[in-house]
Amino acid sequence: MKLDILAIGAHPDDVELSCGATIAKEVSKGKKVGIVDLTRGELGTRGTAETRDEEAFNAAKILGVHSRVNLRFADGFFVNDKEHQLEVIKMIRLYKPEIVLCNAIDDRHIDHPKGSQLVSDACFLSGLMKIETIHNNQLQEPWRPKMVYHYIQWKDVEPDFVVDVSGFMDKKIESVMAYKTQFFDPDSKEPQTPISSKNFSDSIDYRARNLGRLIGVEHAEGYTVERFVAVNSLFDLK
Repeated sequence: MKLDILAIGAHPDDVELSCGATIAKEVSKGKKVGIVDLTRGELGTRGTAETRDEEAFNAAKILGVHSRVNLRFADGFFVNDKEHQLEVIKMIRLYKPEIVLCNAIDDRHIDHPKGSQLVSDACFLSGLMKIETIHNNQLQEPWRPKMVYHYIQWKDVEPDFVVDVSGFMDKKIESVMAYKTQFFDPDSKEPQTPISSKNFSDSIDYRARNLGRLIGVEHAEGYTVERFVAVNSLFDLK
């Protein structure tokens, strides 16, 4: 299945938290979107790998994505080496996305910058003809996405561009809260974590509102880029 957008995250919930509204908007416009999770988030303080699997499945249904795959890399310990790059390359060549969305280049969780560089490197290598990969017993063709964009996560990084996601925040928040073991629940007996507070859950909305304020809309999600963003005309900019 060829996809328009492939969103890749180090952990289940990275994509929903960071670009869930963008995905919901693109799906509503008829774009085909898929998600690849690098790990199962098995080192997370709250919940289990099994509960996270179920939550990721439910979140994907809410967003309406066409595919979701978990590569089952080791949470906290995966590295950017040939073995891991080849597995990501297989996904890129399988789905042939025009755009890849991936983790923040610099962030609080060590897996986020690791995942960011791993995916960026794999996107380049995926276009090299002399790298051979096989999926489902078939030799894959080279494919390099046209664009790689990095979403914003824990740190308030200044974006290179923002997407107006007004009208799609409810869908995003619903997909995030599908991870019911991870986020704010006043009745939970699980240990508190940096993302389980009410302030963090509230921040999903108010951070998007702040980006929206800066461009004159209700909500927005921000991205950083690896190369210049090109437009055909000054009038393409809003």
